[in-house]
Amino acid sequence: MEMIQQLLGRLHPLIVHLPIGFIMLALLLQWYDRKEKEWSKLLSLIFFWAGVTAVLACITGYLQYKGEGYSFDSVKWHLWSGIVTALFCFVMYLRLAPKNFSGFLEKAPLSILGIVAFLLISFTGHQGGNITHGEDYLIEPLPNSVKSLLGYEVIEEKELVLTEDNWEEALVYEDVIQPILNSKCVSCHNPKKTKGELLLHSKEGILKGGESGDVLAMHSDESELYNRMVLPIDDDDHMPPEGKKQPTKEEIKLIAAWMDVGHPMKGTVKENKLKKELFTSFFPTKTYTGHPETEIAEASKDSIQMIEDYGIYVDPISESTHFLSVSCINKPTFKDSDFERLLSIKQQIAQLDLGGTEVSDAIFTQLAQLPNLSILKLDDTKITGSQIDQLNVLNHLRSINLTGSNFNQDVQLFSSFKNLERVYLYKTEVDQNGPKNLNDGRLVLDYGNYQLPTIPSDSIIY
Repeated sequence: MEMIQQLLGRLHPLIVHLPIGFIMLALLLQWYDRKEKEWSKLLSLIFFWAGVTAVLACITGYLQYKGEGYSFDSVKWHLWSGIVTALFCFVMYLRLAPKNFSGFLEKAPLSILGIVAFLLISFTGHQGGNITHGEDYLIEPLPNSVKSLLGYEVIEEKELVLTEDNWEEALVYEDVIQPILNSKCVSCHNPKKTKGELLLHSKEGILKGGESGDVLAMHSDESELYNRMVLPIDDDDHMPPEGKKQPTKEEIKLIAAWMDVGHPMKGTVKENKLKKELFTSFFPTKTYTGHPETEIAEASKDSIQMIEDYGIYVDPISESTHFLSVSCINKPTFKDSDFERLLSIKQQIAQLDLGGTEVSDAIFTQLAQLPNLSILKLDDTKITGSQIDQLNVLNHLRSINLTGSNFNQDVQLFSSFKNLERVYLYKTEVDQNGPKNLNDGRLVLDYGNYQLPTIPSDSIIY
């Protein structure tokens, strides 16, 4: 029986357009026939069917209200105005019927009745729109300051953004849980649209629960709020419903972890002992441009030309910066003594490729003169790294490629590099099973030698 009720209730959005269409058609014809008054019988018939379909819309609307969990306060004006509209359609039917049938309604002015019918259908439709889209649907795109001036309550829907520096100090409810609820749940559970009589825009609302009782529990698997989130999206009880903005897996894990520590409403993340791995996906992603985020003077064109004439490739990193990328890909004979040719643009060099050249460990003393060096390539060279620690003065150095070189130093020396993020050590003389990270994970040691998993097609003989 409940299934049939829900099915009939969901026909409401379809059926509700029938009386609207009939009424608007009748009103247009009534205006067109205002002088001749030749179409009274047709108008009477149209209003009759408008009344019948309006009654069906009221019934299906009531069933939808009962089945979808709307609060009565949110639907009462729409429901009562719908009933009045249906009754008024029959009044119009009687007024336009033959005189011997209309009785006392005969003297009622049609123009006034038509205006009343239009106002009723407009008000009823507006109330229905408020239920579906919210009372602030029309003004939703406006800035919050304007909404406040118009007298609308503003519910802040800030995104959950944490950093590696402040995640422990974030307030567990206000800064972590509430932003998730505001962006994913509050659109259906707020004072203006209270599905299931559940409010999720405030601490008080979530603690109170809804028509089915508490939504919080001491463990996530006992919480209705959490359990509805993890249901299949096509399940009728899944929350948020299909078509609404869904929480991410990471957000659901946070909700679960919050439940499992007793759903605290006070205190910081640190005080409530939530683990860092729950928050790392919310840390802002840094997009490295390949050069320092500072302004630098433009290098002399004559200096660049002289370097290029020697066979060294010089190219701007982008149009928005004066930093340069320098490559010796076409100058394999480049050696330590040739470095002097680059000193005229030492401030502008952010990326330097010396891979496959004849440089030795003595080059490190000279490389330390490049204050803005960010990416350094020394792959396929004979360097051993005996003096590489001299580069730890370069505060902008992010990446060093030593692939295929004779590098044989203890990788722990890279711990002294302040901002170094990645070192490539494939095919070097260091232990390829050495540590993968240094400096609390900020520095990655990449040993390469990647292997793809075997798939069934790999064994097929063609």
